[in-house]
Amino acid sequence: MTETPVATDDVLRKRALEALTTARARTTLLTECVDDDELTAQHSPLMSPLVWDLAHIGNQEEQWLLRAVAGRDAIRPEIDSVYDAFEHPRAERPTLPLLSPAESRTYASDIRGRVLDVLEAHPLHGSALVDSAFAFGMIAQHEQQHDETMLITHQLRRGPAALDAPEPPGGGTTGLPAEVLVPAGPFTMGTSAEPWALDNERPAHHRQVDAFLIDTTPVTNGAFQAFVADGGYTDERWWAPEGWDQIRRHDIGAPLFWRREGGQWLRRRFGVTEPVPEDEPVLHVSWYEADAYARWAGRRLPTEAEWEKAARHDPASGRSRRYPWGDEDPTPRRANLGQRHLRPAPAGAYPEGASPLGIRQLIGDVWEWTSSDFLPYPGFAAFPYREYSEVFFGPGHKVLRGGSFAVDPVACRGTFRNWDLPVRRQIFSGFRTARDA
Repeated sequence: MTETPVATDDVLRKRALEALTTARARTTLLTECVDDDELTAQHSPLMSPLVWDLAHIGNQEEQWLLRAVAGRDAIRPEIDSVYDAFEHPRAERPTLPLLSPAESRTYASDIRGRVLDVLEAHPLHGSALVDSAFAFGMIAQHEQQHDETMLITHQLRRGPAALDAPEPPGGGTTGLPAEVLVPAGPFTMGTSAEPWALDNERPAHHRQVDAFLIDTTPVTNGAFQAFVADGGYTDERWWAPEGWDQIRRHDIGAPLFWRREGGQWLRRRFGVTEPVPEDEPVLHVSWYEADAYARWAGRRLPTEAEWEKAARHDPASGRSRRYPWGDEDPTPRRANLGQRHLRPAPAGAYPEGASPLGIRQLIGDVWEWTSSDFLPYPGFAAFPYREYSEVFFGPGHKVLRGGSFAVDPVACRGTFRNWDLPVRRQIFSGFRTARDA
């Protein structure tokens, strides 16, 4: 298991400042590319108005970094309940007394200025909340997670494109095996050393995993089109009962944002309608759709432990890496992260990001559904609050791993765990399949 060197306070401050600054630049991009009417509109009952996310980001920053870390008095205590994600479901948030776009920007900016003063002067040791600048890293991750949520809202909104980005690098699966054997044996899952890891990633522990084979790349649009063409959405054999009920009730016959026109599949992507690219990983599929495809293909979804072993375990050394390629941070040549591109890269891209066994695109591009329920690791302890992870544990949520093009590197690592309801399709979710050896 990799031990992370202890950093000095100056190094930690620099890292925290960079993470906070990067997150705020992205928040600004996502909220200033549309007008105030778009900010206050609810583009889907599944999502908050963009202006809610903007003020919520500032409120969480105030609560944790100014109140909890610095011990300062509340600046806007009257809005705490308005921006409490557990008190108000997304569908009802437009009816709340929200701050206006101008007020939200001013509030978030004011909080950030005070937070930077705290970061410059506050000791980064003495309690679990500030050791290794944890609270600052937690807030940077929180903001980036809401940036991803806001990007989902941009995908759901109607109207012309408001965002732009360069195309990702090319890929190609020529010469790549369709699947890779991951040998049986133990490996170290989770982490006790990653300083900004969140509670559900902890602690590191040993897992025994039987030998299995896993797809070299995520399942592509072209492969998924074969499932659709073969009547996959009309054959009950492939579906979990709840999934079959879901697609029947909502008349689902393809991934979200796809439509059939003129003999070809088209999709809507951030305001642009385009042919579905067959070589890209499939996107916007629910767990039920991923599970049905895997059954149709005579395979299955990997378990969470299998996914992490494929992504982190180095058979040569026997240790678990931070990332598939090693312990170094992500770079643009290793993974599609950070909204650098507004789409997944073609299957087979990023050879420099491959795992020791040659598995591609385990980090970035698309979140990958696993077969596992979201459950705590042995020895789990909620920190710093139960509502981040613990209240979601159980069979109701399925685990996704690996991040997507919409995830920033600060909120993505080999141990990072995402979870969602198995019906969710608006998220940037795809999958790869596995089978027993």
